[in-house]
Amino acid sequence: MLTIRTKSPEETFWWGERLAAHLPPGIVVALTGELGAGKTSFAKGVAQGLKVQEQITSPTFTIINEYQGTYPLYHMDAYRLEEEKDLEELGMEEYFYSSGITLIEWPERVASILPDSYLKIDIQKGWEPSGDEFRILYFMDVGRKWANVIGALENDENIRD
Repeated sequence: MLTIRTKSPEETFWWGERLAAHLPPGIVVALTGELGAGKTSFAKGVAQGLKVQEQITSPTFTIINEYQGTYPLYHMDAYRLEEEKDLEELGMEEYFYSSGITLIEWPERVASILPDSYLKIDIQKGWEPSGDEFRILYFMDVGRKWANVIGALENDENIRD
């Protein structure tokens, strides 16, 4: 597991952009955290890193947004789904096994259809005694297939202090 602390939405975005440099096609990235934690900011960073030219928006109402960059990017949001069968009807599983990169917000709502292996990024809010907000990003390899992605991010020569 890799733990990163960010002090701003821009820094959370930046970590998404850095991660994109190490994402292979076919990976599913599950983004967890409460409302307003920064999941969409992180997803926008991933899109920037994949050279997506379109404006990235939260797919809360559309459920799935598709973008073209270095690889196809499928950005999903399961927040508004009432039941897992709703996602099955949308064909979400087909995206999981494609040659693109799938980012899914609120993956806990569709846990039974997630692949056996995926990269989980949990984003948690915190507050300094001064009242300033920060985020903690926890990068976890679920299913023991994507540890190399976390290792590559840890060793990324472009990481700044």
